[in-house]
Amino acid sequence: MKTLSSALAWWARMQGDVVALNVAGEAVSYAELHAWSNRLAVRLVELGVAPGDRVAVCAANSLAYCVLIMATLRAGGILAPMNARFTRPELSEIVEDVTPRLVFADDERRGLVEGLGPALHMLSEVEGFRVGAAVSPAVEPDPAWPVVIIATSGSTARPKGVVFTNQSMIDYAAEFHLHEPTIGKGARVLAIAPLSTSAGFVQLVHYTTLGCTLYMEPAFEPQAGLELLVRGRINAFGGVPLLFERIAQQPGFATADLSALRLVTVGGARVSRALLETWMAKGIVIRQIYGQTECGGNATIMPAHLAAEAPEKCGWGGPFTTLVTVRPDGSRCDPGEPGEILIRGPGRMLGYWNNPEATAEAIRDGWLHTGDLGVLDEQGLLTFVDRMKDIIISGGLNISAAEVERAVSEFPGVEEVVVIAAPDPKFAETPMAVLYASAAVDVPTLIAHCNGRLADYKVPRYVVVEPEPLPRLATGKLSKPAVRAKYKDQIAGLARVR
Repeated sequence: MKTLSSALAWWARMQGDVVALNVAGEAVSYAELHAWSNRLAVRLVELGVAPGDRVAVCAANSLAYCVLIMATLRAGGILAPMNARFTRPELSEIVEDVTPRLVFADDERRGLVEGLGPALHMLSEVEGFRVGAAVSPAVEPDPAWPVVIIATSGSTARPKGVVFTNQSMIDYAAEFHLHEPTIGKGARVLAIAPLSTSAGFVQLVHYTTLGCTLYMEPAFEPQAGLELLVRGRINAFGGVPLLFERIAQQPGFATADLSALRLVTVGGARVSRALLETWMAKGIVIRQIYGQTECGGNATIMPAHLAAEAPEKCGWGGPFTTLVTVRPDGSRCDPGEPGEILIRGPGRMLGYWNNPEATAEAIRDGWLHTGDLGVLDEQGLLTFVDRMKDIIISGGLNISAAEVERAVSEFPGVEEVVVIAAPDPKFAETPMAVLYASAAVDVPTLIAHCNGRLADYKVPRYVVVEPEPLPRLATGKLSKPAVRAKYKDQIAGLARVR
């Protein structure tokens, strides 16, 4: 069967002693991972998890978290990972949407999820199934079954849940291996993204499906990351531009032996030529990718033989992935003409969980409408231009401006609010709230209000209270372009509120 569980079983037979995962220095072989997750899967079934049931998790990256993911898939369940930095109201919305059978949490987040409804289990319970007799659940997962619901910050005020199946994840991995044949069995890969994101979850199932050794870290620390790249002789590594900037700033970067790296990718935001040249000076050609959660992560990687000549471009898709750009009327753009990027490929989501309207809007005639602007050149190579969707990317994390606006608008007296991206030396971008109120606004109290409703990275770091109503478009909608234009050259003189 074409499932993630069958791939793990295969590698447990073929290279059982090879390390599958090394999470924060704790390693487990393929044979151990397979047996451990099977024992836990049997326990999940005993707890009532049936095919299609959701298992929610709120925790930092850990080996136990990875085992729980594999066990959930083996039991036929659907993983519903929740951002470990979310507040209780944010987590409550996700629980209400996915209605999980069980919720797991690590010790630090127990209080956040306790009492939300489903039965709560501690992630520490996973350790009790590390050893024991070989067992196997009676259920056999199906390729078409959903395996995960990834909450994504879109252009709406509430997160949407992106659904992948066994087949979409297997096909995604297979196409990648055709594109990058050296990153497969025996390759050493470093992943630092949270398992609650597509980058984290997809890399876990992707690289274990390919027989790699995957190193994962609970959080990104640039100096520790650089040391691990060297010590682990890492072959593949990717992340957002900010990550590469911070690694390059470390004192040991200039002399670090990174010769084992074979695939280095960057994406998530537009990348400066200066950053690419910094790494090229060490003989490493960073290859830009383009993608989004809805297509599995990466839709295209710049071919290695072209990356040095045109490092700002993102490639032309894959063996089975096609990219086009279109005008607002749906007609194809000419080479060099900006347009919305559309994707058709094997890693595309099944749809949004419990949201047929949003699914129908995003997937039309088999094409994923990304909401991003791009340009294809005469060769079909893509250059990412900008986000059409209203997303702020802060420290590599997506923030829905609409979600922040909703939280600010609930503060007493606020009549209008626009949230835009402000430049930030540490996070690249950070939320800035511009508002008009009918009564005096105490900004520290407003920030405390937001802290109770939003994860810390979403809370505005700049707040401006305007004395007059905010500008509007002819349609009556608030004009973000006008707000951005007004503050484009003034942000540097504003005081941060936190």
